[in-house]
This record gives sequence, C-alpha cells and structure tokens, in this order.
Amino acid sequence: MKIGVAGSVGRDHLMTFPGKFTDSLVAGSLEKVSLSFLVDGLDVRRGGCAANIAFGMGVLGLNPVLIAAVGHDWTDYEAWLSRHGVNTSHVLISQTQLTALYMVTTDTELNQIASFFPGAMSEARNIELKPILDSVGNLDLLVISPDDPAAMLRHSEVAREEGVAFAADPSQQMARLDGDEIRRLIEGAAYLFLNEYEFALACQKTGWSDEEVLDRVGVRVVTLGSQGAKVEEKGKPVIKIGVPKENSRMDPTGVGDSFRSGFIAGLAADLGHERCAQLGAMLATYVIETKGTQEYRFTRAQFLERMATAYGQYASDEVAEHLPEFGFSS
Repeated sequence: MKIGVAGSVGRDHLMTFPGKFTDSLVAGSLEKVSLSFLVDGLDVRRGGCAANIAFGMGVLGLNPVLIAAVGHDWTDYEAWLSRHGVNTSHVLISQTQLTALYMVTTDTELNQIASFFPGAMSEARNIELKPILDSVGNLDLLVISPDDPAAMLRHSEVAREEGVAFAADPSQQMARLDGDEIRRLIEGAAYLFLNEYEFALACQKTGWSDEEVLDRVGVRVVTLGSQGAKVEEKGKPVIKIGVPKENSRMDPTGVGDSFRSGFIAGLAADLGHERCAQLGAMLATYVIETKGTQEYRFTRAQFLERMATAYGQYASDEVAEHLPEFGFSS
C-alpha cells in the first residue's frame, strides 16, 4: 500500500511546569488572563504532525511519502526520517524560512498550553500534489494532517479530482478553520480522524449533526484519551477499544499522531478496523511514556508482548503475521 502523508514538520520545544495550570486560573476573571509559568525543564525535539505520523509508519515497516514544506535547517531532520523509512524526496525546502516551531508547556496533570509558529509551513500552499502523484504513482491513501490551511484544502480537492482516497485529520487546525473550510476538507474522506473535542467543534462549526458527518465520510475514528477510541462506519456496529496499561506518563505530545501511524499501518497490512485501532493505541502508549514525539524505542518482540498483554494473544499473533518486519533493532 502506497501512502502519502501531508502536513507539518517542526521542531518541538517541550517544557514542564511542576504544578497545575488550573491552580492559577481565577473563576470569574478569565476574560483577562496574564500569566507566566516558571518551568523546570526544556527539551528540544523533532516534531510536526506529518513527520510524526510518517516516522511511526516507517518504524512499523512502511515507506510513506512525506509531503511538506520545511526550512533550510532541514538537513539533519531529513537524514533522521530517511534512516527510519520515510521517503523525503518530495519535500519542499524553503530558501528563506526556518522549519516550523512548536512550543508547549505540560503540567503535572498532562494539561498543555501551546503555541505554534508556522515558518516554512506557510509555503506548503505552493506544493503541487499532481506532479508528486505522477512521480510516485497514484497513492492508495493520502493522509491530510494539520498544515497550512490553504494547503490542506488544495490537497483534498486534488485527491478528489484524481480519485485518490484520503484521510482527513484536521486536529490542531480545527480552531483556525471555519465551517465552510471544514466541510470542504472532510467531504468524501475515506477516513476522518478527530478527538472528542475536535469532533464536537466540527459539528458546531459545520452545522452538521453526528449522523450528517458520518454520512459524508467512509469511516470516522474518534480518539477518547484514556478511554481509548471508537471506530464508526455507516450501517456497522461501533468498534470501541481501550488503551494498554502505561509504564509511565511522561508527555502526551504526539500521542494522537502515533495513533494515526498505527491505525494506518494496520490498514496497509489489511487488518480489520478493531486491530488497526489497537495497533494505533499500542504505539501511542510508547509515545506517552517518552519525552518527545519520535524518541520511543521497542523491538518487535517487546511490542508484540505488550500487544498480547493489552489485547490478547490472538491480536498479537495477527499483528505479527501481517507486519513481519518492524521495530527498532535491539
């Protein structure tokens, strides 16, 4: 299965606040907020939604095509992704901008306050998808993850014109997109990925009901945080899965991206939707246990053992059969 992943590539600045943000919020005074949090730590890591998703797919044995705009500081990041199975040959490199920058502070309850500077990502609207499709051959699936909004809309339009199945993943751009843009992005998507809040926001902004959203996409996947995820398809029973037990809870940044990596890797391996969601949740668990979105490590044996513990031996055996080569070397 040939998969393209369009979206952001960035540098993550991850900070840790040794308290709860809510302790500094005053009820009745939230219309004027001016706060500064003294943080304990700063970690600078590789990130960006498309890069995170593509990296996870590479680890799981795929060779996804990254479609993104990056800065002229891209060299070391490109080498990293290439080494982990990502096809970076179609990335647009800006001559004037640095790679996007994501700054996030996480408190002890894993609540987050974040800011994002697009940098080179703003040039993603200049990416022409059709020549990429001509070069790599038609994609079996195009993942449209958070990116420059104009780029996201153009990619979805071209995908429809070219008959390319696509997965709409607006997530972090839901606040930026208006109702018409959201409708244009998700209409006709083979898969729609959202978390609970983003789904509620999508309904509010588009004016569509729960059923009307489902009528317009093939499969809707809604992540539920610590409660797992649900997969919905018109006329079929809802699939609900839980999450594996975490060894620790270090940082939630990138958890949603890695869930998508696992889910889509499952699709590529021709697994059913329940197993796809379980595979995504297992990979996401590794991410929450580490600082940074691409810092997790596991051998194939370790991953399969945890799959068996979380979802049963049959689930683990099925993943092993369909994904014969994946993971990091021991």
